[in-house]
Amino acid sequence: MKKGTLLIILGVVLTFILWGISKYNGFVGKEETVTAQWANVENVYQRRADLIPNLVATVKGYAEHEQSTLTAVIEARAKATSVTINANELTEANIAAFQQAQDGLSSALSRLLVSVERYPDLKANQNFLELQAQLEGTENRIAVERRKYNEVAQTFNTAIRRFPSNIIASISGFEKKGYFKAAEGSEKAPEVQF
Repeated sequence: MKKGTLLIILGVVLTFILWGISKYNGFVGKEETVTAQWANVENVYQRRADLIPNLVATVKGYAEHEQSTLTAVIEARAKATSVTINANELTEANIAAFQQAQDGLSSALSRLLVSVERYPDLKANQNFLELQAQLEGTENRIAVERRKYNEVAQTFNTAIRRFPSNIIASISGFEKKGYFKAAEGSEKAPEVQF
């Protein structure tokens, strides 16, 4: 084999190796972005979980006979905070289980806030109003962070599925990340009756 041919083969192999390293490092960076965004999602859910005991305590002082609703909120909070996902296991099924627990808490909170309508003194209580505003703000933050998570997960998933990068991703063990999805039945507009 001639020296020139050997240099060309070495150049092609070296180029392929450098391309593979570059792609691998790119995947690592994108996966770390997904992990960091997942931490942001968990952070806002934790903020909501931290606000709930204060909200329940405030309502409890006014609405002792709403005990079943308060208990449901406390139980839903416990369930929601018990479901955690390791950032390395962000599969569709794991995210669906996490989302289901969080949706249960959202539903219990909605029932609590509806029951509050019967207590005009409570609705005028400054502590309650501040907690309610913080909770509403946190719900908005949750939506924003979930959207951002879905965006970075999409970027990562697209990168590991594109040819020929998918070869490096497959060899290196990078797996598709799951997405947050809308709750079942949310495609139907709620009925409003007067």
